[in-house]
Amino acid sequence: MKSKYHTPQGGLPPQTQMLTDRAVFTDAYAVIPKGTFSDIVTSFLPFWEGARFWVLSRPLSGFAETFSQYIADLQPGGGSTRPETEAGVQAALFVVEGSISVVINGETHQLEEGGFAYIPPDTAWSLRNTSDSPARFHWFRKLYQKVEGLDAPDPLVLNENDLSPTPMPDTAGVWATTRFMDPEDMRHDMHITIVTFQPGGVIPFAETHVMEHGIYVLEGKAVYRLNQDWVEVEAGDYMWLRAFCPQACYAGGPGPFRYLLYKDVNRHMPLGLR
Repeated sequence: MKSKYHTPQGGLPPQTQMLTDRAVFTDAYAVIPKGTFSDIVTSFLPFWEGARFWVLSRPLSGFAETFSQYIADLQPGGGSTRPETEAGVQAALFVVEGSISVVINGETHQLEEGGFAYIPPDTAWSLRNTSDSPARFHWFRKLYQKVEGLDAPDPLVLNENDLSPTPMPDTAGVWATTRFMDPEDMRHDMHITIVTFQPGGVIPFAETHVMEHGIYVLEGKAVYRLNQDWVEVEAGDYMWLRAFCPQACYAGGPGPFRYLLYKDVNRHMPLGLR
């Protein structure tokens, strides 16, 4: 059965295709349209087998700073017993196609489509595609910001289909958020959520805030305001917003507009040189 979430399939456009596209990179935001996810822009990583990755975002001085996000394309039998090579890094996984087996601190979890896992920093984990079909999932990586007196978060294994979206105030449910982390848990320094707009739903003001965003469109289409520009986006597109980039959107339909959202939260702004 086809996934309800959009996933890149790779391949290469024909030689007859026009070069004109919607890709944009500015000093305030980037738009990476689904048509750019070809075979020739994938990356390979140490200690992974049967896997390739589309890198959606990475820390860049003067632009986005806090996180990296990949889409993994994992063949049957592929995976890693040493997925993370950097100390102090936390991870979050979200499955958009197929299924993966994830071992966290010796406990095995099967993540199907819609499955989410949060893995605390310096936690032993591994991952394998034990099915007969390819699996595709988002992988968020962020260096954990420790705070004296707060422990690191516990592992989480959830599925969005088991969670009830939280309607935004005064929207009659046309704008809702599915939260994987408890927003009142100060141990977390990042949140991963799914935002859903029903047709006609809007962000009715230009959000301008300190949180950096990664936004991957899972379903539907909309027009999105980024800084002073309005851009059309659809399922499979990715947006990357630096802190304080104004944003808003209008979901035109005909179906729901849904996206996977990253933001950094719950920490003081670092002062002085590091």
